[in-house]
Amino acid sequence: MSTRAPQPDEPDPGRKEASDVAGYVRRTRGGPCFICALLAGAPGYDFEQVVFEDEHHVAFLDRHPTMPGKVLVAPRAHVEHVVRDLDEDAYLRLMRTVRRVALAVEAVVPSERTYLLSLGSRQGNAHLHWHIAPLPPGVPYERQRYHAPMTENGVIPWSAQQALGLAGRLRAALAEGGGNG
Repeated sequence: MSTRAPQPDEPDPGRKEASDVAGYVRRTRGGPCFICALLAGAPGYDFEQVVFEDEHHVAFLDRHPTMPGKVLVAPRAHVEHVVRDLDEDAYLRLMRTVRRVALAVEAVVPSERTYLLSLGSRQGNAHLHWHIAPLPPGVPYERQRYHAPMTENGVIPWSAQQALGLAGRLRAALAEGGGNG
């Protein structure tokens, strides 16, 4: 659990704005795989928000964060099922990466608890990915658990400058050995 005070350039975790849920559904169900598009350098996918990558995985800031510091971790290969599509070694390697990135997120972002979720389906957001979602301290219980990470409950408005600042702090924490705990 991180007890670090928020940085001046960080978004206010208590301030959320409505999300375009219908647009989100259209993009996820009808658009290209967002992870493959990011890895291919497609326009509109900001590779500067990547916080970690190795030969097997990529971790990057969520484009529609519901909590400050929300990061997605995915295999580079387009796989869709967390159990059936990975052999045991690949699964364990992915989970070690998720843990390493989550520990770095906790070192950088104030959090009461960190949620780890694998969401998506073949109907939308099919590329396997894990959400690392740090719950800010002081969130009322009714807005925790399933409520907090859901885009339908609002997203945090933040600037590209804030995103790049956070990405830089996360990369620095990972480079300094943060997340190897």
